[in-house]
Amino acid sequence: MPDPVCLITGVGPGTGAALARRFASGYRVAMLARTATRLAELEKELPGTRGYTCDVADEQQLARTFAAIVDELGDPQVVLHNAVGGAFGDFLSIDPQVLQQNFNVNTMALLQLARLTAPAMIEAGRGAILCTGNTSTYRGKAHFAGFAPTKAAQRILAESMARRLGPDGIHVAYLAIDAVIDLEWTRKRMPDKPDSFFCRPDDIASECWHIVHQPPSAWTFDVQIRPAAENW
Repeated sequence: MPDPVCLITGVGPGTGAALARRFASGYRVAMLARTATRLAELEKELPGTRGYTCDVADEQQLARTFAAIVDELGDPQVVLHNAVGGAFGDFLSIDPQVLQQNFNVNTMALLQLARLTAPAMIEAGRGAILCTGNTSTYRGKAHFAGFAPTKAAQRILAESMARRLGPDGIHVAYLAIDAVIDLEWTRKRMPDKPDSFFCRPDDIASECWHIVHQPPSAWTFDVQIRPAAENW
């Protein structure tokens, strides 16, 4: 039997790439991102992966991409929605269209992915859908008005999906990352911070692997991770 299929959105240089590397061991990985160059590099690095250039905010483009994945790899057994749209600003200064765009990336894309992938999972009686978020999911700070409402909606949608799909054997979970992720640009922006301040993408990916492979008798939905030094 061929390895099962894992679909990952938002395969960027940090968490997305780490997820692809972690799940490439045991899965055929469909990687979605808007940047074709990065996907091509990961395809060369990781046998069994395939990159698909896709803007998940575009409903028709996402549907076409999903059809190609099913045709070339098969129905995904695992979906990791890691793509994120974000913007800073208070409610007086943000462009309403930016909020709408972020809603399309964060919430509407999750809805469409679930509608595309859940029927085959229900038929198989197994599967997992995991969404990555952050603490703006739970609180609306003054300058997160263009972002936090969409992540809160995303989590509530995921919870609704979990309640609907759990009895069918499909595990839906939400992972909130309360941290600055360890990336080249975050290190440059915060050169005075020690290693313990940052959350490593590989460690995030390992936790995602753990959540996806939890036994059905002990599933989690809300998961929060943070570095030991994080003030919370």
